[in-house]
Amino acid sequence: MTVLDNRALNRAMLARQLLLDRADLPVVDAVAHLCGLQAQEPQEPFVGLWSRLAAFDPTALSDLLTRRGVVRTHLMRRTVHLVTADDVLAWRSRHDAMLRQRVLGVYRDELKGVDLDELAAEARDLMADGEPRTAAEIVRELAPGRPGPGPRALGEMVVAALVPMAQAPPRGLWRTKGGVRNVALSSWLGRPVDPPAADGSDPVGQALVRRYLAAHGPAATADLRAWSGLTGLPGAVTAVRDELVSFRDERGRELLDLPDAPRPDPDTPAPVRFLPAFDNAILGYQDRSRIIDDAHRGLSVAGERVVLVDGRVAATWTVSEDVVTVDPLGALSRADRAAVADQGSELASFLSDGDSDRVRVAAAPR
Repeated sequence: MTVLDNRALNRAMLARQLLLDRADLPVVDAVAHLCGLQAQEPQEPFVGLWSRLAAFDPTALSDLLTRRGVVRTHLMRRTVHLVTADDVLAWRSRHDAMLRQRVLGVYRDELKGVDLDELAAEARDLMADGEPRTAAEIVRELAPGRPGPGPRALGEMVVAALVPMAQAPPRGLWRTKGGVRNVALSSWLGRPVDPPAADGSDPVGQALVRRYLAAHGPAATADLRAWSGLTGLPGAVTAVRDELVSFRDERGRELLDLPDAPRPDPDTPAPVRFLPAFDNAILGYQDRSRIIDDAHRGLSVAGERVVLVDGRVAATWTVSEDVVTVDPLGALSRADRAAVADQGSELASFLSDGDSDRVRVAAAPR
């Protein structure tokens, strides 16, 4: 079985994540290809798409949110994702059990004794009018008669798990601040969430395997599970295995992939790319060694924005008063510093709507 080293996996990941060459795709097609973008920080998806798409116009994403072509919702790993309307309707039921269990994992003691099915039915009735509500407003209606759980536990169980919700704009619009107002997904999109397969099969799980590999592969089943948070996917993998090809990584893990997916030459040049907080390219794997050194792995879960140099995490970045500041994690060559400064200048211009192109690249740590 062919062994793919980390550099080969890195170039495959960059190609699938649209980070090797900026893609000429409509925004909705890019969101679909990427299987959504993690989006608990509302402005971060704009940077993620700017780094991936040629001539990205942020108003195009805002328009998709207001026209309901994409939505912000709790999905993979119980985190807020930006996904297409078609995908969330197809995928949401497959995530129901995981979402419920993850909320219970945090609030099990507080929710002990609460009839979750009864709570879900009452919450669905409340949200059936299609009115956006804050979690506090939802809890105010549902808390009477339930003295046990605190408002946070009750609100998170309803909003993140029991009732499929969308976060209504202006939350998530370009350069706009807005609190979270939840609206029932079926009301917002005018279509019901697809039910689970009646015969007990897992067509959604099988589709997720294919879609994940198209955006992240080659990858191990542990990577798929880390990305999705779902259990029960080995059965879906088994069902589609005849469609897939296999490799090994340097650790000896079996990696699965779509046969015709891009696997560029490991020596393919990789441009500097600025990634937002919690980017798919890092969080989409259990083994992240293809993109980030173990010494810096904590950055990926701490919400740090990072810079890729030669395809790997080499710096963090922040922005303040329209100035992008880059802090290298190690020494950068003169050519790499120049490339980082050039791309940082373009990012500053994007984030300031053309008012600033200022960038500062700090000295490397000693």
